[in-house]
Amino acid sequence: MGIIEAEKTAASTGIGQVLLILVVVESLRQVHFLLAENVASYHQGWIRLFKGTERFSSRYSSWTRFRMARLFKWVVTLSVISMVLASVFKTSPILALFQVPAWFIGQLPMILQLMMYMFIAVAQFGLIFWFLSRGGVDVYFPDDVKTRFDDVWGQDNVVERVRENIVFMENPEAIEAKGGYVPGGILLWGPPGTGKTLLAEAVAGETGKPYVFVDPGAFINMFMGVGVLKVKGLFRKLRKLSLRYGGVIVFFDEADTLGSRGGAVSQMRRAELTGERTPFDAIHGATCNGRHYASMPTRRFLADADLAQQRQLFVPTGGNGGGGMGGMGTLQSLLTEMSGLKKPRGFVNRVVRRTLGMRPKPPPKYRILVMMATNMPDALDPALLRPGRIDRIYRVGYPSKAGRIDTYRNYLDKIRHEVTDAQIENLATISPYATGASIKDSVNEALVIALRDGRESVTYPDMIRAKSLKAHGLPDGSSYVDRERHSIALHEACHAIVMYRMQHSSIIDTATIERRGDVGGFVSPIPIEDRFVEWRSEVEIDVMTFLASLAGERMFYDGDHTQGVGGDMAAATGIVTRSFLSHAMGPTLRAFNGGMLGQAGLVSGGVPLVEGLPFEGETAKAIEAKLAELYDRTVEVLRANRREILAVTHALESHKTLSGEDVVAVIEGTEGPLVDGRGYVEAAFVADLEAYHRRAVEAHKVVSERPPALPTMPEPLAAARAITPEA
Repeated sequence: MGIIEAEKTAASTGIGQVLLILVVVESLRQVHFLLAENVASYHQGWIRLFKGTERFSSRYSSWTRFRMARLFKWVVTLSVISMVLASVFKTSPILALFQVPAWFIGQLPMILQLMMYMFIAVAQFGLIFWFLSRGGVDVYFPDDVKTRFDDVWGQDNVVERVRENIVFMENPEAIEAKGGYVPGGILLWGPPGTGKTLLAEAVAGETGKPYVFVDPGAFINMFMGVGVLKVKGLFRKLRKLSLRYGGVIVFFDEADTLGSRGGAVSQMRRAELTGERTPFDAIHGATCNGRHYASMPTRRFLADADLAQQRQLFVPTGGNGGGGMGGMGTLQSLLTEMSGLKKPRGFVNRVVRRTLGMRPKPPPKYRILVMMATNMPDALDPALLRPGRIDRIYRVGYPSKAGRIDTYRNYLDKIRHEVTDAQIENLATISPYATGASIKDSVNEALVIALRDGRESVTYPDMIRAKSLKAHGLPDGSSYVDRERHSIALHEACHAIVMYRMQHSSIIDTATIERRGDVGGFVSPIPIEDRFVEWRSEVEIDVMTFLASLAGERMFYDGDHTQGVGGDMAAATGIVTRSFLSHAMGPTLRAFNGGMLGQAGLVSGGVPLVEGLPFEGETAKAIEAKLAELYDRTVEVLRANRREILAVTHALESHKTLSGEDVVAVIEGTEGPLVDGRGYVEAAFVADLEAYHRRAVEAHKVVSERPPALPTMPEPLAAARAITPEA
């Protein structure tokens, strides 16, 4: 068979005819383009034809034109299908359309078999993803949540602000009728244990709405895409609960696990450097107006310079890439669900109505209050915090003194105790950074101590022991040799004396010589009141407190001192250096930021490398001169308090750990809550302490000499109780 005969045979078949028609149509199309490009009159004729068509169709609405176009597409599609079927069934196009159902029924067994195979293959993946998308979300219905705002202690300011949001959620018409909208998102941020989760539970309890708790790791999965399914499933559930109960509250705990798409940290840092205010200025220690005094171009210039110098020092936090949500589409899906296009909901509404040419019904107003809690707000994506998603940002900080008193009183009222109101106020004073969770834990630990001693009622000494145990942990239980014990106790006593005599903005919390890891002892201060700034004179007193160990050891040990002063000296040097170079507290007005100090040579512990900029020449000499000046002032304070130093040294050797009130009692010779210090002002015992110290110094010089025995405490000090925490 030749080529011509083969072409005629192929053209006589149905498929061949269709191909022939397509070839002819494509040929005509190419001829049309050729003429339109080369013959102007031909091109203008087609333009007039299309303009006439547009004038004809413009008489109808857009919706009518859309329906006419859709009808035309259906007619063309059915015509083409009928022609193809006619060539297959060897009949007319109209009859071919009616023969399709009969053919389909004949092939139905095979079609069902193939569909079953496909269903099994797809169902396996579907079941796996469905199983992985479950979990991490707990739903509590109105009667399940018993927490109320009265159960949230020490956060009255935040509670009042949150109440406002609840009012709008319960009565949305109150604000919507006036053109506003109900805030749909609240972020609670602050230190751990301050009551963020408890506050969210109280919101659910006060409103009587369902409360959905989302675990921090709910959206972290091993397969990409499962997190997106979880987000969609979560908000599908929230919409159903909202329609059923008139509203729903969803709480994302540890929201920093939601991650970031990479710009959160840099944006927060740029805002800080340019002086722009952010809701999280408190965590950066922002003071005064930052760089608000400069024009915005100047701020940006300074910010760009700082970022260029500090880029190598920053390590982005938050989820990014495979480690968190940011790189797997989950965060983007969450952002869309929180504030995206309000698309129609439901299969009938979205598919059936549109198929029938009917407009879908708009979605109802879902009352969903999104609450988030975090102690790392910098790790959140900026898009998550914009108004419309998170409308309110509240800092849940450490309770004020009044809040701590209220919290202590409420937790103590739940148990039997003998703690007076004055003692409760004192507990609140000496625990400025206590949170609701830590206060609850301390009260419970005090109850354990009382029960261990065979008592049913908690006393104030129990609270002091519990506070010391929770604040500083259990000691190692190891002991020092006698001569080393004395030197360590004297070291800490010098810190305590300078702190007590000079620091008027803080008081002593605990003094101890019990070992805890690598720490041989310490004296911990606590502020009397919440302060925002610190004066230069106060910074100098802080430095003197660190220098007290070196000055005291040299004064009491004939110029000798231990290596234990190394950390104190590094801290003192670092404070003076930063005060000179960052806070204009030295002889120069120049100031450098943290990044410049890091590149200039501030190594671990704050020790400056004098060889590097800016610690050369006059600056290094000024730092050394200031340290020498403060050292001399420290020596004067210690010389004027020799008896007090030896008294505190003896008390630490005897009891190992002292509360701040007991340190004061020993210094002033009064009766403390756990140690009676009246014996330390008796002349005879003061002489015994001097003699004991002289023998301890001699034993230090001659190591082979037997260390002296600790002097016996006079009455009533001998009957005093130690506050060493028990396991």
